[in-house]
Amino acid sequence: MFSMLTPLPRRIVSGASRAVAVVGVVALAACATSQPGAEINDPYETTNRQIHAFNKGLDSALLRPAGQIAAATPDEITVPITNFADNVGLPGMVANGLLQADIGGAATNTMRFLINTTIGVGGLFDPAGAIGLTEESTDFGETLAVWGVGEGAYVELPVFGPSTQRDAVGTLVDLVFDPLDHVGTVPQLDYGTATRAADLAITRGRLFDTIDGVLYDSADSYAQARIAYLQNRRFELGEEAPQADVIDPFASDFSLEGFE
Repeated sequence: MFSMLTPLPRRIVSGASRAVAVVGVVALAACATSQPGAEINDPYETTNRQIHAFNKGLDSALLRPAGQIAAATPDEITVPITNFADNVGLPGMVANGLLQADIGGAATNTMRFLINTTIGVGGLFDPAGAIGLTEESTDFGETLAVWGVGEGAYVELPVFGPSTQRDAVGTLVDLVFDPLDHVGTVPQLDYGTATRAADLAITRGRLFDTIDGVLYDSADSYAQARIAYLQNRRFELGEEAPQADVIDPFASDFSLEGFE
């Protein structure tokens, strides 16, 4: 007889997680519709601000100091970490490219993954980039947009930060349905999570002044983060962005977890 403390087989846990994810996709996607004519649809602002305060405290205590350390770390250390983190994310981008019928983007990301995983020593180096195969970045939130799902209401997620109902579904699916589980090497699977966390700190360091300007130098960091995220995300997806005299989406990258 199994003890209640005995871990469930990974396949059972994975299947249960995916079942929960499917339910979440159906529930959230069903309500991911925008208010007609609304530039910013934020009916959950009170709760969002509470979560924003939590995320801001998390940044102050952990991510900002880690970013300072990463910014002072030599490129010889940080670049391979970033390369590895980018490489483990490619199988998911390939899957989303196929779901969007973007055959060219999926093919490019497939070739990048194969070349960098083999010649690039598991993804630590980027020989694919050296021959012009640059990453075609995408995610399941973009897949939903291609399928015609509206962005829905603005939400701020614990830890993951600014999002929308549509992108919250996308984040959930990208986390649970990870093709790397099936095509990744053992070292990639073992070190993928830790490397992504390290890459988050590196990205925080690279965008240190920009993120500090939003979170700590503005009169209302919640409103600033919200408009910056919506501007940047709608620009990425080719959707109409809300107009505001704030951060230039061309100059900023708010795709890092924690301030997404």
